Amino acid sequence: MTVPVYHYFDLGRLGRGEVVKLFLMDAGIEIEEVNYPYDETWVENSKKLQQQGITRTRKVPALEYRGLILTQHIPILRFFARELGRYDGETNVEKFVVDAVSDIYIDWRSQWVANLTKKSEKYKNEVAPEYYKLLDQYYRDHAGPYLLGNTVTYADFAVYQSIDNDERTGTLPSSLPESLLKFREVFELRPNIVAYLKETRLD
Repeated sequence: MTVPVYHYFDLGRLGRGEVVKLFLMDAGIEIEEVNYPYDETWVENSKKLQQQGITRTRKVPALEYRGLILTQHIPILRFFARELGRYDGETNVEKFVVDAVSDIYIDWRSQWVANLTKKSEKYKNEVAPEYYKLLDQYYRDHAGPYLLGNTVTYADFAVYQSIDNDERTGTLPSSLPESLLKFREVFELRPNIVAYLKETRLD
């Protein structure tokens, strides 16, 4: 099989594209990475990617896969969940829950990104705590550790990324709900990503 080509910024563990990378790594899908500096060169690089048809919006991540160009990180996860026949829940109700939580994550991410450029106490003291409080309600619906119980879904990768990114930017609440602490602990032991997470963890 042709190795998918993954286009993203050189941001380390930060950013939405990392969700895609973790997901594919967990699924055992090898990728070829093409990373771009997140600096003044991006304006020109993004124009080139648009001209090449790799991204219509001049945004990344973008993934070249079997003749397709896949963009937008959550739709990419949904695509592969369907392609692989896992990571998406089995019943219509389960799929709804996974979609709902991923949409909650999207709402969170827009506010997290805005806080990167314009720091606000409101984000740290109100937005982030309310986000994790809301997630806790969903994660407590099952015995855990994952959103749907013992089966990991694509939404779990997004939720994990939000916890990790808030920690890296100093905006993670001082205490997380027990359900999310349990989830994070188990997620970080997943066989295909455990070594990578250890290598890239915060000092």
